[in-house]
Amino acid sequence: MEESKQAVPEIGELVIGTVLRIATYGAYITLDEYNNIEGLLHISEISSSWVKSIRDHVREGQKTVLKVLRVESDKLHVDLSLRRVNEREKREKLLEWKRDRRGRKLLDMAAEKMKVNPDDAYQTIGVLLEDHFGSIYAGFEKAAEGGTLLLNKANVPSDWSLVLAELAKSKVKVPRMKARGTLELSCPKPNGVLILKDAFKKAVSIKKPENADVKIYVIGAPRYRIEVLAGNYKEVEKILEGATQIAIKTVEAGGGEGKFKR
Repeated sequence: MEESKQAVPEIGELVIGTVLRIATYGAYITLDEYNNIEGLLHISEISSSWVKSIRDHVREGQKTVLKVLRVESDKLHVDLSLRRVNEREKREKLLEWKRDRRGRKLLDMAAEKMKVNPDDAYQTIGVLLEDHFGSIYAGFEKAAEGGTLLLNKANVPSDWSLVLAELAKSKVKVPRMKARGTLELSCPKPNGVLILKDAFKKAVSIKKPENADVKIYVIGAPRYRIEVLAGNYKEVEKILEGATQIAIKTVEAGGGEGKFKR
């Protein structure tokens, strides 16, 4: 029977590494996501400026984000770069890695409750969550929002759904994005106040996800602040656009005028 090969990263991939030891010509890094295989961060790939001391940039035990430059799969040798990773890439990769670790930890907790080996839980439930939601932690976030219903749609068995949803409700705080702007609405008709109230009611009642919210505040007639909270930027923008359009169209249909400004 042929032994399975050690997984290695791809060229250009961003990886999380821990500085193992420092030499005169660079630093040796263990790759956290690839069973701690070693990579080399050459001194020339540490910084775009002159490196007087490697320890001014990295130190033993430090976790950092690096880019893969070269891979020799047969020798399990990986060349890495620190200087080719920008701050945005670093932040996003670290956030992704932390979410992955958190997801695996929550799945391990669920496995313990179900009296199942954690590796077996990953091969069955973890893979389902990754395939359907993009990551294990994203699956827990959805469970925190919609309970077992969304998990069942991902073909997660009902007994597992109950345990995952229970953990999600107690352990996962669903992040929400915010967007806001100013509505300018006026209606000179005798029933203008009622038309404006109807416009506001329809705007805040727009169809939206369970964790989303629309609020409208008076700044000083005819100006009103509209604020939207939702799970992600795409949802926020979609809801904001829909709510403002509903308000404006309702007022215009009643003989008034409306516009929106960010």
